[in-house]
Amino acid sequence: MKKNPNFFFGAYDENRLVGTVIAGYDYRRGWINRLAVDPKYRRRGVAQKLIAAAEKALRKKGARIICALVEDYNAASLGLFKKGGYVEHRDVVYLSKRDSNEV
Repeated sequence: MKKNPNFFFGAYDENRLVGTVIAGYDYRRGWINRLAVDPKYRRRGVAQKLIAAAEKALRKKGARIICALVEDYNAASLGLFKKGGYVEHRDVVYLSKRDSNEV
């Protein structure tokens, strides 16, 4: 957070936090992480504005590729990113190493 404080975004309705997103940059790709919008505020453009803010900050940092990981069952998020010009890639395999099946 100290290195890139401009990578943390919140959307507010007056004093109420209704959406968040965290951007990340690995010097090759920009990443959109942890996008979340309060269910009462969905379908109002909040997520689109958060994504746009993250993209702007990432481009300012030098990112020319911006990525997001979305679970295949999350149709709403998949549609949101596709509507924003993101292309789905099935040629990448997601791998993880977990301490247990509960995490």
